[in-house]
Amino acid sequence: MATTRKASAHWEGSLMEGKGRVSFDSSHLGEYDVTWAARSAEPNGVTSPEELIGAAHSTCYSMALSHALAQNGTPPTTVDTSAEVDFQPGTGITAIRLSVRAAVPGLTEDQFVDFATAAKEGCPVSQALKAVPITLSTEFLA
Repeated sequence: MATTRKASAHWEGSLMEGKGRVSFDSSHLGEYDVTWAARSAEPNGVTSPEELIGAAHSTCYSMALSHALAQNGTPPTTVDTSAEVDFQPGTGITAIRLSVRAAVPGLTEDQFVDFATAAKEGCPVSQALKAVPITLSTEFLA
């Protein structure tokens, strides 16, 4: 069964001087401030679309990897993923770097790298972001 999740944004003012708030409407987790400065310079306690994309991507990737490993009969003990999303004003999002560190009993490091790579390709958020170069670094904890 398909699901739909909703988020929304409210913006006031011009791009450079304005400000906005993003809201997680489906989960009711709250609202978070966004500004151009947080996107193009320093966050200073304010989020950006790229940080939100990084949160979505790292979560989706962790779930995809965890599922694949469990389907293999080697469920992970832990999976920690980070996503760095590069934004170039005037160009857009130019790169995403995923980094995963996982403890997976019963696998070799080479097997883990194979699963990690397949998860990067198969993760639904990776699929949605195919226009951007996505790299992956792995750290295997036996």
